Amino acid sequence: MNSGKSIRGVLHYNEHKVQSGTAQLILASRFSCDIDQLSFHDKLNRFQKITMLNEKAKTNTLHISLNFDPGEKLSITQLQNIANTYMDKIGFGEQPYLVYNHTDAGHPHIHIATINIKPDGNRIDIHNIGRNQSEQARKEIEVEFNLVKASSKNKQEQPLKPVQLQKVIYGRSETKRAITNTVNEVLRSYRFTSLAELNAVLNLFNIMADRGAEGTRMYEKKGLMYSLLDSNGNKAGVPIKASSIYGKPTIANLEKKFAQNGERRKPYKILLRLKLDKILLEPNLTNISFIQQLQKQNIHVLFRENDQGFTYGITLIDHSSKTVFNGSDLGKAYSAKALTDRFIPAETKQPVKEASKWAPKTQQEPVRPDLLAKEQSNLLEMLLEKVDEVQQLIIPRKKKRKGRGFRR
Repeated sequence: MNSGKSIRGVLHYNEHKVQSGTAQLILASRFSCDIDQLSFHDKLNRFQKITMLNEKAKTNTLHISLNFDPGEKLSITQLQNIANTYMDKIGFGEQPYLVYNHTDAGHPHIHIATINIKPDGNRIDIHNIGRNQSEQARKEIEVEFNLVKASSKNKQEQPLKPVQLQKVIYGRSETKRAITNTVNEVLRSYRFTSLAELNAVLNLFNIMADRGAEGTRMYEKKGLMYSLLDSNGNKAGVPIKASSIYGKPTIANLEKKFAQNGERRKPYKILLRLKLDKILLEPNLTNISFIQQLQKQNIHVLFRENDQGFTYGITLIDHSSKTVFNGSDLGKAYSAKALTDRFIPAETKQPVKEASKWAPKTQQEPVRPDLLAKEQSNLLEMLLEKVDEVQQLIIPRKKKRKGRGFRR
């Protein structure tokens, strides 16, 4: 659900989908004629006449997307009934609204365009409407229409995977539409705190956000372009301006999201460290085996190297929690240098002595039971400390009241 200042932009977005054959207008509530007779001007004029009654309202537009499980087979009539029920439940049943059925994704979904200015000029409060009214309406509609529940146990046990965002291959998809769909889904789902971290995710789907080189006019003006990438990672085709993409993923708007994501990803930081710690205990760990073990955990790792082949940075994308972290953000022990120092050469059969703190002893140095027990105890203490950190993060402790001396 997005709020905005211009109903014209929302209409342009959906009408463009209709013209390209990837959407259909299925409902026009509180309009004076049939949907087949409505022109773009008729739709826009209906909304604008009402919004002009309250020119003080800076935000007057609401663009809603209702998404359904890929397995749902919903008829147009069912989608119309769901849309009407939803709008009633969030308090917009008496407002004029348009409902579009979109067919440009791997799951059924509809878009609803409306305004929050009533015919009497009063404004409908939409503060936290997504978290409160919309969330409650969703739960009730899932039961009423027997839909797959978004919070069902099966969905929680099956983490979303990046393959749900189909890779964009230049020459097979209409460039702007493909970039828009993928960029908006990544922005909605993943938690990243910099343009580099955003690109780490986008690159997986053959897209790149480019500010231009430092010192260029585009860089100084905080311009941003999105491009498709070919199989070699090179930019292909005509780049698309960020300001022309629906949702406007510009530098200014991304910087706001970076700050928000910094807080949103915090609960997942220690959990990712626990996953890494488990992998780092593996004997004979190489660069390749490290990557393979991460893949089993649904984590993608990116090693950043300079022209001389020196690894200076590492980025981890946890697709289960949809979070992106630089290794150094997790702690000094997870920086690129600290991690690569723990790898043994791929061709080495036995680990070198300093390869791992927990590496098994060689045959020339038999294992002493007392030392082994000590190491296992240290390891257990380390893991318990990690678990305690998680509990402290999830379950806030009550503050102790300070005593004021002896009381009778």
